[in-house]
This record gives sequence, C-alpha cells and structure tokens, in this order.
Amino acid sequence: MSGTGDLVIERSRLVDAAAVVDLYRRVAAIPGGLSRLAHEVTPAYIEAALGRAGAGGLGLVARRDGDLIGEIHAAASPLQCFAHVLGDLTIAVSPAVQGQGVGAALFGRFMAIVRDELPQFTRVELVARESNHGAIRLYTRLGFRTEGRMEQRIRNLDGTQEADIPMAWIRPPKH
Repeated sequence: MSGTGDLVIERSRLVDAAAVVDLYRRVAAIPGGLSRLAHEVTPAYIEAALGRAGAGGLGLVARRDGDLIGEIHAAASPLQCFAHVLGDLTIAVSPAVQGQGVGAALFGRFMAIVRDELPQFTRVELVARESNHGAIRLYTRLGFRTEGRMEQRIRNLDGTQEADIPMAWIRPPKH
C-alpha cells in the first residue's frame, strides 16, 4: 500500500468490481474518456479485467477518503512468447479529480511495482488516443515511447476518426 497525501494506492481485488464499474461508467460518459462507452462497461468486463490483473498481471486502485477514484490494470499473456509483456493496459480516474495528480500517482506506483517487484516483465504496452495529449505526455514522462500510429482506428461519436498511438516501456538492460 502507498499513500500520497490523503491518496491511498493498493492492489485491486475482485471485491472492488462494483466500484470500478461505477468509476469506468463515469469516465466513459466523457467523450474520449475511454474507448468503451458507458453502456459497454459491464460487470463481466470489469470482473474479467480484474481477474486477469490478479492472475499474473497487475492491478491497482486509488482511494481518497475511502472512495475509489482511480484504477489501473494490465494483463499478462498466457502465450509463452509474450510472457514477458504486460498488455491491455487501462487507466481510469474519476472526472471529479482529474488534473489533480491522481493518474500520475497511480501510474507511477504501477510502474514502480513493475520495475522493482516484477522482473519477469520486460515490456509494458498501451494504446493512447491521439487527441489525449495529457495522457501521452504522462506516458512519455514515465518512460514509454511511441511505436507508431494506427490511422483512423478510433471512430468518435461525432463520426470523426483519429489515430491510436501504440506506446511501450521497455526495461533497461542490466549492466
């Protein structure tokens, strides 16, 4: 467990599922907040994501005053050739506290655990919507690099399309 001021960051658990569903639905209601729309955030989706994170991946939640205000998770692949990769990374921060450093603290703790406690993972992958400049800046500060562009991959509700930006963090080699 880690605290930053009144922010508490800890490993996610399946008992967090209902609060995570609520969080994701609130974030998904903001255009560009998540790739999923609010009605696409189902208990089954969240339970599966938390289950994969708990079964060899990594999932964290952020709480303030007992309220769940952020969540991040990534999964390990069951395939041997990808066993070193944490992928399908998703982070969500309550709209009420966005811009207050919660996402940076949550993602920073996530990466610290990967670096310090999970040496089997030498690569962490994520995909960011090209218009999400703040997230891309954060990921870059955390050591992620852009690996390309997937043109017109995202179709926004207004019918416009934009690129998804694949990014990855790669563990530096030991000297």
